[in-house]
Amino acid sequence: MTKETVLYQHGTLGALMAGLMDGTETIANILKKGDFGIGTLSGLDGELIILDGKAFQGREDGALIAINEEQETPYAAVTTFKPTITFPVDGPADNLKINTLIRDHLKSENLFHAIKIHGIFKEVHIRVMPKQQKPYKRLVEVSKEQPEFIKGNVTGTIVGFFTPELFQGVAAADLHLHFIDDDQTFGGHLMDFELESGTIEIEPMDSLLQHFPKNDETFIHTAIDYADLEKEIQEAE
Repeated sequence: MTKETVLYQHGTLGALMAGLMDGTETIANILKKGDFGIGTLSGLDGELIILDGKAFQGREDGALIAINEEQETPYAAVTTFKPTITFPVDGPADNLKINTLIRDHLKSENLFHAIKIHGIFKEVHIRVMPKQQKPYKRLVEVSKEQPEFIKGNVTGTIVGFFTPELFQGVAAADLHLHFIDDDQTFGGHLMDFELESGTIEIEPMDSLLQHFPKNDETFIHTAIDYADLEKEIQEAE
């Protein structure tokens, strides 16, 4: 019998968008739930990338560092990555073409999928959320000031997930992707790229296990304003 595939998510994008940015779970505990994933760190301190069971932080100064597992996250999504759909990409392909290829190979747009692309990139364009101080602003306001970085002729891996439209706010509907290079010196939230050649791997998820920070007083007692959530997610992503 095939083992059930599970996407484990701590926190929600909607709460993060509303400014609930304090860490509420350790990276050590997140890594117990999967070896592949994305997220952020306490105070929106950069971009979290988990690949092959190791966690990295893309920082606002452009550096990429290994994470101390005692650090905390307000929002992270992970799975144990075992792809069932694999296909090569030969010849240059831009972001739009790759996104179309991915969608064409999804088992269904009604399912969550883990997405991994390893290859040689002509160019990769990323952004990194800057660390915030209290009182936290809404994420859409933070995103207007985010540092951006571009690197050419780089070999690396795109890590992320496809989320069905129904779950917008739980996560970011459609594709949410991060990048890390093979040298582990460059990484962040993926904005644009051009792939020279590579391999795309996809794993459809059977289940979403949503974990909430029930012991965090701020989360428990905050009345979250979701009124413009979809618009804000589109602007921030």
